[in-house]
Amino acid sequence: MHRNLKGIGIVLLFTIMLVSPKAVFTGASEGLLLWFQIILPTLFPFLLITNLLLATGNMHLIGAAFGTILTRLFRVSPNGSFAVVTGFLCGYPMGAKTAADLASSGYISKEEGRYLLSFCNNSSPVFILNYVVWKTLGDDTLLVPTLVILMLSPVLVSFFTRRLLLSQKQDTFLNLKETGFAKKTWSFQDIDDCIMDSFETLVKVGGYIILFSVLLSLFEALPFTIPALSVFLPLLEVTNGLVLLREMRLPLKVLYPAVLGLTSFGGFCAAAQTQCMVQKAGFPILPYLTQKLAAALTASLLGSFYLLFF
Repeated sequence: MHRNLKGIGIVLLFTIMLVSPKAVFTGASEGLLLWFQIILPTLFPFLLITNLLLATGNMHLIGAAFGTILTRLFRVSPNGSFAVVTGFLCGYPMGAKTAADLASSGYISKEEGRYLLSFCNNSSPVFILNYVVWKTLGDDTLLVPTLVILMLSPVLVSFFTRRLLLSQKQDTFLNLKETGFAKKTWSFQDIDDCIMDSFETLVKVGGYIILFSVLLSLFEALPFTIPALSVFLPLLEVTNGLVLLREMRLPLKVLYPAVLGLTSFGGFCAAAQTQCMVQKAGFPILPYLTQKLAAALTASLLGSFYLLFF
Protein backbone atom coordinates (compact mmCIF):
# COMPACT_ATOMS: atom_id res chain seq x y z
CA MET A 1 0.00 0.00 0.00
CA HIS A 2 2.79 2.41 0.97
CA ARG A 3 4.64 1.58 -2.24
CA ASN A 4 1.50 2.22 -4.30
CA LEU A 5 1.04 5.62 -2.65
CA LYS A 6 4.61 6.55 -3.56
CA GLY A 7 4.02 5.50 -7.14
CA ILE A 8 0.75 7.45 -7.36
CA GLY A 9 2.48 10.53 -5.95
CA ILE A 10 5.29 10.34 -8.53
CA VAL A 11 2.82 9.85 -11.41
CA LEU A 12 0.75 12.79 -10.15
CA LEU A 13 3.83 14.99 -9.95
CA PHE A 14 4.84 13.93 -13.47
CA THR A 15 1.37 14.82 -14.76
CA ILE A 16 1.45 18.24 -13.08
CA MET A 17 4.87 18.91 -14.61
CA LEU A 18 3.59 18.00 -18.08
CA VAL A 19 0.70 20.48 -17.87
CA SER A 20 2.86 23.21 -16.27
CA PRO A 21 6.05 23.33 -18.38
CA LYS A 22 6.56 27.05 -17.78
CA ALA A 23 6.56 26.63 -13.99
CA VAL A 24 8.96 23.69 -14.28
CA PHE A 25 11.33 25.68 -16.47
CA THR A 26 11.17 28.70 -14.17
CA GLY A 27 11.80 26.64 -11.03
CA ALA A 28 14.63 24.65 -12.61
CA SER A 29 16.27 27.83 -13.93
CA GLU A 30 16.07 29.56 -10.56
CA GLY A 31 17.42 26.49 -8.77
CA LEU A 32 20.27 26.12 -11.24
CA LEU A 33 21.22 29.79 -10.94
CA LEU A 34 21.12 29.57 -7.15
CA TRP A 35 23.41 26.54 -7.26
CA PHE A 36 25.80 28.00 -9.84
CA GLN A 37 26.04 31.56 -8.50
CA ILE A 38 25.96 30.92 -4.74
CA ILE A 39 26.32 27.27 -3.71
CA LEU A 40 29.12 26.24 -6.09
CA PRO A 41 31.58 29.09 -5.40
CA THR A 42 30.72 29.15 -1.68
CA LEU A 43 30.79 25.44 -0.91
CA PHE A 44 33.36 23.96 -3.29
CA PRO A 45 36.50 25.47 -1.66
CA PHE A 46 35.41 24.23 1.78
CA LEU A 47 34.51 20.78 0.45
CA LEU A 48 37.88 20.43 -1.23
CA ILE A 49 39.89 21.57 1.79
CA THR A 50 38.00 19.38 4.27
CA ASN A 51 38.39 16.39 1.95
CA LEU A 52 42.12 17.09 1.70
CA LEU A 53 42.44 17.37 5.48
CA LEU A 54 40.71 14.00 5.85
CA ALA A 55 42.70 12.36 3.06
CA THR A 56 46.08 13.58 4.30
CA GLY A 57 45.43 13.07 8.01
CA ASN A 58 45.96 16.73 8.88
CA MET A 59 42.81 17.18 10.94
CA HIS A 60 44.95 17.33 14.05
CA LEU A 61 45.92 20.87 13.03
CA ILE A 62 42.28 21.97 13.43
CA GLY A 63 42.06 20.06 16.70
CA ALA A 64 45.21 21.72 17.96
CA ALA A 65 43.75 25.17 17.27
CA PHE A 66 40.20 24.66 18.55
CA GLY A 67 40.09 21.21 20.15
CA THR A 68 40.66 22.19 23.80
CA ILE A 69 37.72 24.62 23.89
CA LEU A 70 35.36 22.55 21.75
CA THR A 71 35.98 19.26 23.54
CA ARG A 72 35.11 20.85 26.87
CA LEU A 73 32.13 22.85 25.60
CA PHE A 74 30.50 20.15 23.47
CA ARG A 75 32.00 17.00 25.04
CA VAL A 76 33.36 15.77 21.72
CA SER A 77 36.64 14.10 20.87
CA PRO A 78 39.52 16.07 19.32
CA ASN A 79 38.64 14.48 15.97
CA GLY A 80 35.00 15.43 16.43
CA SER A 81 35.91 19.08 16.96
CA PHE A 82 36.73 19.19 13.24
CA ALA A 83 33.03 18.58 12.44
CA VAL A 84 32.01 21.32 14.87
CA VAL A 85 34.23 23.85 13.08
CA THR A 86 32.99 22.93 9.60
CA GLY A 87 29.37 22.69 10.74
CA PHE A 88 29.24 26.18 12.22
CA LEU A 89 31.44 27.99 9.69
CA CYS A 90 30.91 26.31 6.30
CA GLY A 91 27.12 25.97 5.98
CA TYR A 92 24.77 23.16 4.88
CA PRO A 93 25.49 20.29 4.47
CA MET A 94 29.16 20.48 5.50
CA GLY A 95 28.63 19.59 9.14
CA ALA A 96 26.59 16.51 8.25
CA LYS A 97 29.08 15.37 5.61
CA THR A 98 32.07 15.84 7.91
CA ALA A 99 30.43 13.95 10.79
CA ALA A 100 29.47 11.11 8.44
CA ASP A 101 32.94 10.98 6.87
CA LEU A 102 34.63 10.92 10.28
CA ALA A 103 32.37 8.12 11.50
CA SER A 104 32.69 6.10 8.28
CA SER A 105 36.49 6.43 8.33
CA GLY A 106 36.78 5.37 11.97
CA TYR A 107 37.99 8.69 13.34
CA ILE A 108 34.98 8.97 15.67
CA SER A 109 32.36 6.54 16.92
CA LYS A 110 28.91 6.22 15.36
CA GLU A 111 27.51 7.45 18.66
CA GLU A 112 29.55 10.64 18.53
CA GLY A 113 28.70 11.08 14.86
CA ARG A 114 24.96 11.08 15.58
CA TYR A 115 25.53 13.53 18.42
CA LEU A 116 27.54 15.86 16.17
CA LEU A 117 24.80 15.70 13.54
CA SER A 118 22.25 16.92 16.11
CA PHE A 119 23.79 20.40 16.34
CA CYS A 120 26.69 21.01 13.92
CA ASN A 121 24.88 21.24 10.57
CA ASN A 122 23.88 24.89 10.23
CA SER A 123 23.73 27.95 8.00
CA SER A 124 27.09 29.65 7.60
CA PRO A 125 27.85 33.08 9.08
CA VAL A 126 28.34 34.42 5.54
CA PHE A 127 24.82 33.33 4.55
CA ILE A 128 23.38 34.73 7.78
CA LEU A 129 25.00 38.13 7.31
CA ASN A 130 24.54 38.53 3.55
CA TYR A 131 21.21 36.88 2.86
CA VAL A 132 19.33 36.80 6.16
CA VAL A 133 20.26 40.18 7.65
CA TRP A 134 21.07 42.44 4.71
CA LYS A 135 18.86 41.04 1.94
CA THR A 136 15.87 39.65 3.85
CA LEU A 137 15.62 41.81 6.98
CA GLY A 138 17.39 44.88 5.59
CA ASP A 139 18.33 46.12 9.07
CA ASP A 140 21.98 46.37 10.12
CA THR A 141 21.01 46.76 13.79
CA LEU A 142 19.87 43.11 13.74
CA LEU A 143 23.23 41.85 12.50
CA VAL A 144 24.81 40.92 15.84
CA PRO A 145 21.68 39.56 17.57
CA THR A 146 20.78 37.45 14.50
CA LEU A 147 24.25 35.94 14.31
CA VAL A 148 24.34 35.26 18.06
CA ILE A 149 20.86 33.71 18.16
CA LEU A 150 21.41 31.43 15.17
CA MET A 151 24.77 30.26 16.53
CA LEU A 152 23.51 29.88 20.09
CA SER A 153 20.34 27.88 19.30
CA PRO A 154 22.06 24.64 18.16
CA VAL A 155 24.50 24.97 21.06
CA LEU A 156 21.59 25.00 23.51
CA VAL A 157 20.10 21.96 21.75
CA SER A 158 23.42 20.12 22.13
CA PHE A 159 23.17 20.34 25.92
CA PHE A 160 20.05 18.15 25.71
CA THR A 161 21.04 15.81 22.88
CA ARG A 162 24.31 14.86 24.56
CA ARG A 163 22.31 13.31 27.42
CA LEU A 164 20.39 11.20 24.93
CA LEU A 165 23.08 10.31 22.41
CA LEU A 166 26.30 10.08 24.43
CA SER A 167 27.16 7.62 27.17
CA GLN A 168 28.03 9.00 30.60
CA LYS A 169 31.70 8.19 30.15
CA GLN A 170 33.83 9.22 27.22
CA ASP A 171 35.02 5.68 26.57
CA THR A 172 33.35 5.87 23.15
CA PHE A 173 36.16 8.23 22.15
CA LEU A 174 38.86 5.66 22.82
CA ASN A 175 40.39 3.07 20.51
CA LEU A 176 39.55 5.05 17.40
CA LYS A 177 41.77 5.99 14.51
CA GLU A 178 44.22 8.71 15.51
CA THR A 179 45.04 11.75 13.40
CA GLY A 180 48.18 12.88 15.18
CA PHE A 181 50.37 12.40 12.14
CA ALA A 182 49.79 13.34 8.54
CA LYS A 183 50.34 10.90 5.71
CA LYS A 184 54.01 10.80 4.85
CA THR A 185 53.34 10.48 1.15
CA TRP A 186 50.46 11.74 -0.91
CA SER A 187 50.12 12.49 -4.58
CA PHE A 188 48.03 14.36 -7.10
CA GLN A 189 45.81 11.29 -7.18
CA ASP A 190 44.70 12.24 -3.66
CA ILE A 191 43.82 15.72 -4.93
CA ASP A 192 41.98 14.22 -7.91
CA ASP A 193 39.96 11.97 -5.60
CA CYS A 194 39.11 14.91 -3.32
CA ILE A 195 38.03 17.04 -6.27
CA MET A 196 35.78 14.28 -7.62
CA ASP A 197 34.27 13.68 -4.18
CA SER A 198 33.63 17.41 -3.82
CA PHE A 199 31.91 17.65 -7.19
CA GLU A 200 29.84 14.53 -6.48
CA THR A 201 28.60 16.22 -3.30
CA LEU A 202 27.91 19.48 -5.14
CA VAL A 203 25.98 17.72 -7.91
CA LYS A 204 23.77 15.99 -5.34
CA VAL A 205 23.20 19.27 -3.50
CA GLY A 206 22.41 21.01 -6.78
CA GLY A 207 19.97 18.28 -7.78
CA TYR A 208 18.00 18.71 -4.56
CA ILE A 209 18.00 22.50 -4.89
CA ILE A 210 16.62 22.28 -8.45
CA LEU A 211 14.03 19.67 -7.42
CA PHE A 212 12.71 21.74 -4.52
CA SER A 213 12.78 24.93 -6.61
CA VAL A 214 10.60 23.18 -9.21
CA LEU A 215 8.18 22.02 -6.49
CA LEU A 216 8.00 25.55 -5.12
CA SER A 217 7.35 26.98 -8.58
CA LEU A 218 4.60 24.41 -9.24
CA PHE A 219 2.86 25.27 -5.96
CA GLU A 220 3.01 28.98 -6.76
CA ALA A 221 1.57 28.35 -10.24
CA LEU A 222 -1.58 26.66 -8.94
CA PRO A 223 -4.73 28.35 -10.34
CA PHE A 224 -6.32 28.37 -6.90
CA THR A 225 -5.13 29.50 -3.48
CA ILE A 226 -4.68 27.19 -0.50
CA PRO A 227 -4.21 29.28 2.70
CA ALA A 228 -2.08 26.61 4.40
CA LEU A 229 0.43 26.78 1.54
CA SER A 230 1.53 30.26 2.57
CA VAL A 231 2.86 28.67 5.77
CA PHE A 232 4.20 25.50 4.18
CA LEU A 233 5.95 26.83 1.07
CA PRO A 234 8.79 28.71 2.83
CA LEU A 235 9.72 25.45 4.56
CA LEU A 236 10.62 23.76 1.28
CA GLU A 237 13.88 25.61 0.64
CA VAL A 238 15.47 28.20 2.88
CA THR A 239 16.73 30.71 0.30
CA ASN A 240 13.47 30.94 -1.65
CA GLY A 241 11.56 30.61 1.63
CA LEU A 242 13.17 33.75 3.00
CA VAL A 243 12.14 35.61 -0.14
CA LEU A 244 8.54 34.44 0.36
CA LEU A 245 8.57 35.59 3.98
CA ARG A 246 9.89 39.01 2.97
CA GLU A 247 7.22 39.35 0.27
CA MET A 248 4.45 38.69 2.82
CA ARG A 249 5.10 42.17 4.31
CA LEU A 250 4.77 40.83 7.85
CA PRO A 251 5.38 43.11 10.85
CA LEU A 252 8.87 42.75 12.30
CA LYS A 253 7.59 41.09 15.48
CA VAL A 254 6.27 38.25 13.28
CA LEU A 255 8.84 38.33 10.46
CA TYR A 256 11.95 38.21 12.64
CA PRO A 257 11.06 35.05 14.62
CA ALA A 258 9.85 33.39 11.39
CA VAL A 259 13.09 34.21 9.57
CA LEU A 260 15.18 32.95 12.48
CA GLY A 261 13.17 29.74 12.74
CA LEU A 262 13.37 28.98 9.02
CA THR A 263 17.10 29.75 8.86
CA SER A 264 17.80 27.54 11.87
CA PHE A 265 15.69 24.67 10.49
CA GLY A 266 17.20 24.98 7.02
CA GLY A 267 14.14 23.79 5.11
CA PHE A 268 13.26 20.34 3.80
CA CYS A 269 15.72 20.78 0.94
CA ALA A 270 18.60 21.01 3.42
CA ALA A 271 17.17 17.99 5.25
CA ALA A 272 17.17 16.02 1.99
CA GLN A 273 20.77 17.07 1.33
CA THR A 274 21.68 15.98 4.84
CA GLN A 275 20.05 12.58 4.35
CA CYS A 276 22.09 12.18 1.19
CA MET A 277 25.32 12.98 3.07
CA VAL A 278 24.78 10.77 6.14
CA GLN A 279 23.18 7.64 4.70
CA LYS A 280 26.59 6.07 4.14
CA ALA A 281 27.24 6.32 7.89
CA GLY A 282 23.80 4.90 8.71
CA PHE A 283 22.59 7.95 10.66
CA PRO A 284 18.76 8.13 10.89
CA ILE A 285 17.18 11.30 9.53
CA LEU A 286 14.06 11.49 11.74
CA PRO A 287 15.94 12.35 14.97
CA TYR A 288 17.87 14.97 13.03
CA LEU A 289 14.63 16.59 11.88
CA THR A 290 13.27 16.76 15.43
CA GLN A 291 16.55 18.27 16.65
CA LYS A 292 16.49 20.92 13.91
CA LEU A 293 12.88 21.74 14.74
CA ALA A 294 13.91 22.15 18.38
CA ALA A 295 16.70 24.53 17.31
CA ALA A 296 14.24 26.43 15.09
CA LEU A 297 11.78 26.83 17.97
CA THR A 298 14.62 27.99 20.23
CA ALA A 299 15.77 30.55 17.66
CA SER A 300 12.24 31.89 17.16
CA LEU A 301 11.67 32.27 20.90
CA LEU A 302 15.01 34.00 21.38
CA GLY A 303 14.18 36.35 18.51
CA SER A 304 10.82 37.22 20.08
CA PHE A 305 12.47 37.83 23.44
CA TYR A 306 15.07 40.09 21.82
CA LEU A 307 12.41 42.26 20.15
CA LEU A 308 10.42 42.37 23.37
CA PHE A 309 13.20 43.37 25.77
CA PHE A 310 15.81 45.18 23.64
